[in-house]
Amino acid sequence: MRFFSHQTRRLGAQLSFWIGGGLLTAGLLSSPLALAAPPPISLVTSGGDNPIPTGAGFWGFVEGLDRSQAMLGDLWGARTWLSRYGASLAIQKTSESLGNVMGGLEKGFTYNGLTQMLLQVDTNRGFGHYGGLFNVSALDIQGRGLSATHLGTLQTASGIEAEPGLRLWEFWYEQKFLEEDRLDVKVGQQSLDQEFMVSANAQYFVNTMLGWPMLPSADLPGGGPAYPLSALGLRLSARPVDGVQILAGVFNGTPLKNGSNDHGTSFPLGNGALLISEVQFSYPSLGTLVDPEASESLGWTYRLGGWYDAESFGDPASTAQAQQHSGNYALYAAGDHLIWRDSNDPNRTLSLFGRVMGTPLSDRNLISASFNFGALMHSPLANRPMDTAGLAVGLAKVSSSVTQFDRANNLLAGTPNAPIRTQEKFIELTYQFQYRPWLLFQPDLQYVSNPGAGVADPNHPDSRLKNEWVLGLRTILSF
Repeated sequence: MRFFSHQTRRLGAQLSFWIGGGLLTAGLLSSPLALAAPPPISLVTSGGDNPIPTGAGFWGFVEGLDRSQAMLGDLWGARTWLSRYGASLAIQKTSESLGNVMGGLEKGFTYNGLTQMLLQVDTNRGFGHYGGLFNVSALDIQGRGLSATHLGTLQTASGIEAEPGLRLWEFWYEQKFLEEDRLDVKVGQQSLDQEFMVSANAQYFVNTMLGWPMLPSADLPGGGPAYPLSALGLRLSARPVDGVQILAGVFNGTPLKNGSNDHGTSFPLGNGALLISEVQFSYPSLGTLVDPEASESLGWTYRLGGWYDAESFGDPASTAQAQQHSGNYALYAAGDHLIWRDSNDPNRTLSLFGRVMGTPLSDRNLISASFNFGALMHSPLANRPMDTAGLAVGLAKVSSSVTQFDRANNLLAGTPNAPIRTQEKFIELTYQFQYRPWLLFQPDLQYVSNPGAGVADPNHPDSRLKNEWVLGLRTILSF
């Protein structure tokens, strides 16, 4: 039994057909839900931007709220005390209500909540050891996901949907080496969506596809070591020349132990190896001085990478004991490119981003390819320098073996025109409104085409789930 909803739950009711005394399942068979990375969390150092002394009183605290990057500022002296030991603390609460207003499995709204707690210790500031960084983070997940109960989608509407509970997330130590910190090593429990396969611009969106990609979410054991899971491993980062960074890591082949990892403290080992590497090309590179008025200063980052998992993988298109296959892999490319900056307002910019990922191994994967592209504009409105507006699209393509399996099942059942799974697409429009430096409001609109890649509607087996409109509001509060 797998632990998280995208691996444990079958979406809705499966269509069942008795053929020759045996039971075949089709339509929603083996449809996992993908999970994305949560909204990025920023550390707040001693005093934040609101160094109100302890005991300043209630009104002193209130007057400082507009200046602080965190609602509680210095936490009544706690952040100043932690800074003496090189420590920085961040607490962030994400709350959202998302609802299906048309199509899908069921209309209605649900609530999701996520509290992230992050503590980092800089060993140089703490006790004079250069280049060391200790990191520990925890998650408190609340609510009920919309996607499994109301949508029936592959690409979940929210990146914070997960099994409720309190859990350890990351627990690692990083050490820098060589001149200009051109090499660093990280060891411990890590979530790969914090470094690999990511797009800085895509992280502003709500849908799961804009965080951890659909392909590894569906095809790797447990969805891979990504929110809300992580895995023990070793990661190397090298910067041989300015503008080029190489990431490579080896991790446990699955983040699950005996099918679960309830509180993030199982630390499984011995389940094969997950190998991943990525090369990043960027401009301007670290240390590069550019003229902000020059057109060539518009920055970009491009990533090329791939992963290989040595675990055994079952055939997703099977009605009996799934045939096992040794190993699995995929290749990917991602990019972020700043294409315009307002000459009168440097905060107003327009960026494009994209990511593609694919695998030729259709005999062991539910998803053979996933894509997402979009545009992001900072400061879209006058006098709103910290607001952000974005438009993104995503696609998840079901592997050919699964499509052929559905088609064969339909013929056996005598329903050749019944739905088969092919691909699922979505489009998302979002806007982040910064009410205070520590409080964001984010209304969000999503449209999903061919939910579940074309699964049958449980109430109308001869028809696919109808296309969906999803409305929601997310708030992000930094303490």
